[in-house]
Amino acid sequence: MISIKNLAASLFLVITVSIIHLLSSVAWAGEITSTEGKHLFILSGQSNMVGMKPELSFTPTVSKAFGKDNVIIVKDAASGQSIRSWCKSNHEFPPPTTGRVPKVRGELYGRLTKKVTTAIEGQTIQTVTLVWMQGESDLNNTAYDTYLKELRTQLESDLKIKELHMVIGRISDSGLDVQKRLEGRLNIRRIQKEFAESQLKTEWVDTDDLNDRKVDGKVIHDLHYHPEGYRILGERFAKKSIDLIQQQSNQTLKKTP
Repeated sequence: MISIKNLAASLFLVITVSIIHLLSSVAWAGEITSTEGKHLFILSGQSNMVGMKPELSFTPTVSKAFGKDNVIIVKDAASGQSIRSWCKSNHEFPPPTTGRVPKVRGELYGRLTKKVTTAIEGQTIQTVTLVWMQGESDLNNTAYDTYLKELRTQLESDLKIKELHMVIGRISDSGLDVQKRLEGRLNIRRIQKEFAESQLKTEWVDTDDLNDRKVDGKVIHDLHYHPEGYRILGERFAKKSIDLIQQQSNQTLKKTP
């Protein structure tokens, strides 16, 4: 026959173990489990996104965090393209006639969204994160920040989501030692950083150390990244994306009565 004293001790042990298990499941340790839908990651931009292979670091990192069956990754990028090729409206006045100006505004956007809608058909989506690596083709763009806002709004509207997470790769230090188009490079770098730091659910990653090459014993800052640079870029994008989703998860837990 179990005594009241032994019964109380057993109950205390069960409760203690349960509390420890609960805390360990909620604490952030690089892993999140959820059954409320999948996490969609949209990877887009120009050549440095083209060069990044998600399977090397981005996909393994987010899969480790959420489980490989809980992530959907869609990549669609095109080299040498202005952000105007994804945004449907013009925000520069007068409209530019030189530089990377597509014949049809937003001509790449439809291709991107078609890929996305095909990938998520029949799926329940919990979060959507846009990972954006682009900007070198917009050095003469006087409204780059407005285009970033429009791109976000377009995706939120067309995918019918309230808030899009956004991770921006700031263009690298390539060309900062050359006077030609220096002002444009500095402007885009500034806008990308300020936009990310001023917008909710938005982060940016540094790429200045991903493009260093040695040529005749001299280090040059190339336009494109070296193989290890692309691997690191994917990892940085993944970690920032996970951070944003974790922040949302924490906010949801706080609101839950």
